[in-house]
Amino acid sequence: MLHDISVVVRVGTPEWPGDAPFECGWTTRIADGSSVNLSHLRGSPHVGTHADAPLHVHDGWPASDSLPLEAFLGDALVLDVSESPAGPLSLDVHDTRLAGVERLLLRTGRCIADGSFPSDWPVLDAETAAGLVERGIRLIGVDAPSVDARHSTQLEVHHALFGGGAYVLENLDLRGVRTGHYELIALPQRLAGLDAAPVRAVLRSG
Repeated sequence: MLHDISVVVRVGTPEWPGDAPFECGWTTRIADGSSVNLSHLRGSPHVGTHADAPLHVHDGWPASDSLPLEAFLGDALVLDVSESPAGPLSLDVHDTRLAGVERLLLRTGRCIADGSFPSDWPVLDAETAAGLVERGIRLIGVDAPSVDARHSTQLEVHHALFGGGAYVLENLDLRGVRTGHYELIALPQRLAGLDAAPVRAVLRSG
């Protein structure tokens, strides 16, 4: 069974406050006499479900076209932290549920899929993020707009993950997805030189 965990991107999909919103329109229309319908779009690659690139938080780090496919494809664990208050969240990196996990998806319950931008959300503290990377985590995904807190300026979780060789998925739609193990398929679009890339994220359960 396939579970589409991508946010639908349309005009009005919430962007990060101050970021470029999603826009789209028509270049040509059959109704106007053209032979084909041609659409166009513009906006931030952070609108909707996306993978951040290390360049997002550090000049000189790899850009979107360098995101490794292997990090975004393979076994993943969905963990529900929606009962946690907004703010730093500490996980026991030695929790048996995390043994052997390389891709961890956190369901915070604060998702833009309902059409609004959340005021805040639970986030891993930097120590937990670094500890997970040390134990083999290659990817952290969240249904919230960021792996860091909304008003963070240091972006410590991003730095802990990217600095340790792990990667980031944001704005997932995990509503209705049960906790447990899945196969994640979330390949970033191969866009050159950007700080993020849109993703069509899917979970497959057996």
